Parts: sequence; structure tokens; C-alpha cells
Amino acid sequence: MTLKEIVDKLGATVGLGSDKLDMEVEQCFASDLMSDVLTLKDTPVLVTGLCNVQTIRTCDMANLDVVIFVRGKRPTEDMVELADENGMVLICTQYSMFKTCGILYQAGMKPLY
Repeated sequence: MTLKEIVDKLGATVGLGSDKLDMEVEQCFASDLMSDVLTLKDTPVLVTGLCNVQTIRTCDMANLDVVIFVRGKRPTEDMVELADENGMVLICTQYSMFKTCGILYQAGMKPLY
């Protein structure tokens, strides 16, 4: 599934990385616990409601390229700047984490675990 398809299915907006929407992704992980994110072995899409600069730093350490913020959360300028330095894509949706994951799963996104 491409990031463009994800954005469309979630009625989302792209906060950063609109030039990378043709990127193909297959797996997704949802968490608000950054300690869990640090245990990831692959590079899935992260779905989270935790919207602060530590989220971006954690994703950088875990080599994650795509973050979907749920519940209408919007990244701050500091977050966007740091994510841009690390080549990340930031997507924002109004949906809850539960609904976001359900939509992605139904569309064929595979869970990491």
C-alpha cells in the first residue's frame, strides 16, 4: 500500500513528506509507549497519539520513516524540523488509534506482530 492510499483512506493530512507519498509500506505498529517502539526490528509505519519531540527522536533511533498521529494531533514546528532533518513523513488523522488501525488492517496493512 502506498502512503497516498493511507492518506486517502484515513482522510488524513500530510504534515511533512508529501513528496514521498508513492512510498510502499506493508507493516504497521501502533503504540503510545516509546519504549515499545525502540524494540522494533523492522521499519513499519508508526501509529501514535503521542505528539511530542521525543516521538520523533525515538522514531529516528528506531529507523522509522513514517508516523501517523491520531485523534487530531498536530506536530509542532520543532517536531517537523527534526523529522525533516531525518527524512520522515508525518501524517495526521482525526480518527482514533483504534479506528485508524482497523481501517489500515482492513485495507491490507499487516501487523508487525
